[in-house]
Amino acid sequence: MKKGQLGFLAGTHVVNDLYQSAIPAMLPFLMTQRHYSYAAVSGLAFAASGISSLFQPLFGVLSDRRSRPWLVPAGFVTAALGVVAAGLSGSYLVTWLCVALAGIGIAAYHPPATSQARAAGGSSQKAMSVFSVGGTIGGSLAPTLVTLVIGAAGFSSSYLLAVPALVMAAMWAVKGPWMRWRGHTPATPLAGAGAGAKAGEPERGDDWRAFGRLVVVIVGWSIPYVTVTSMVSLHAQRDLQQSTAAGAAVLTCYTAAGAVGTLLGGWIGDRHGRMTSVRLGYLVALPALAGIALAPTFWLLVLCTVTFGVAMFLPFAAQVTLSQDYLPHHPGTASGLTLGLAMAAGGLCSPAFGWLADGSGLPVVFYTLVGLFLVPVVLAVRLPDRVVPAAPTVSTPKPAEAVAANDAG
Repeated sequence: MKKGQLGFLAGTHVVNDLYQSAIPAMLPFLMTQRHYSYAAVSGLAFAASGISSLFQPLFGVLSDRRSRPWLVPAGFVTAALGVVAAGLSGSYLVTWLCVALAGIGIAAYHPPATSQARAAGGSSQKAMSVFSVGGTIGGSLAPTLVTLVIGAAGFSSSYLLAVPALVMAAMWAVKGPWMRWRGHTPATPLAGAGAGAKAGEPERGDDWRAFGRLVVVIVGWSIPYVTVTSMVSLHAQRDLQQSTAAGAAVLTCYTAAGAVGTLLGGWIGDRHGRMTSVRLGYLVALPALAGIALAPTFWLLVLCTVTFGVAMFLPFAAQVTLSQDYLPHHPGTASGLTLGLAMAAGGLCSPAFGWLADGSGLPVVFYTLVGLFLVPVVLAVRLPDRVVPAAPTVSTPKPAEAVAANDAG
């Protein structure tokens, strides 16, 4: 494990996903200050996540064909530009286009960064969870940052949200010891695939059928995750009569719980196998989601939301490495599809849930999510595991070892 490289990539993930989560954090302010409806703010969620779903697989294919590490800083800088411009815009159409631009930047970042993180961490689930938790930490910081900037000074101060991206872009330009790319590059198949397989091992081809099943699971994961992210703060304010600050707090707890779940899932994956973290996460998330729908008090809502956040991210790192092992010849494509769908499929459904909320209220939205979530839960517990061996490490023998090898020969 290349800890310096992995840690730096996790830092870029903090910044990138901060802007991904800044958009849901802005929605309550858009409703109160610009008087947008549920359908309007759901349309913005679609612009961020749904547009990203169209572009992220494309960036994954590009990463498989040739290493493009510059997409990492270009992605989070573009995301920052879109978020800042959306805050400064006064027109809904321009705001929608700016949010879509942020979604394209987020899409550009994930495939190359995830492939580089897998190269830095090897086959360790804990390593991938460290990279993934960077994103969830960024997501947990977004509501607080947006509340401090926009809540205190209004949308005219949105330019301050660009500071994290500018700092990380400067660090990327300097690079230093973090960026010593060695071993697998995004354009190279994982070890164990084709020519990378060890002598005597069967060639590991792409298993598109198993990957397709995983995609269905991730789509089913995405819809409740994105919808809860977009509406749990509004649910606390509108249905449980809480303040804007309390709504932001429950969203912060939700995203922070995701960070805990990501690290815990990596630990469980290394100790007990990654399929354990996948199955446990889905089985715990289902009753927690029902608790969000039924919670009669604010503190019970917080408890259920935190539990749901932890459970939803237990399988996150495992799903990424599993997708790459299903498609060892196309790790960038696997990363692009899994991470893209992880946020984007829910965004595609956001307008429909916005219309449902406008017509029937937020509780009905959460009841509907519980029913839909049954499908990925059933499929997740039946997913097959598949392990592609890590690249062998070749070391130069010491003189004594060389002599012993010669004597043995």
